[in-house]
Amino acid sequence: MITVKVTYTVKPEFVEANKENISRFLIDFKKLNPSEFRYNVYLQEDGITFLHFSTYKNEEIQKQILNIPSFKSFQEQRDKSGLDNTHKVEVLNYVGSSFDVL
Repeated sequence: MITVKVTYTVKPEFVEANKENISRFLIDFKKLNPSEFRYNVYLQEDGITFLHFSTYKNEEIQKQILNIPSFKSFQEQRDKSGLDNTHKVEVLNYVGSSFDVL
């Protein structure tokens, strides 16, 4: 199992466009097998910092998900918006949960 936490801050004028881009790839993600991955996105209290929290059954599933065209388009537009080195990717080590994760 692979769990990843990604945070980044966008410019205030890009928040709505980023939300729309996220909605597009989440629509495509919902068409896939939910038993193989989980993907959640949050907007933090400051209103400009996004947190993506994802869990994948294995590396093969992760690669498949991250190569979906709508997700790649989201990443490209996000990166072009000017993140000012705020993009942070953390791979987390699973310890336990109160429910079956995958």
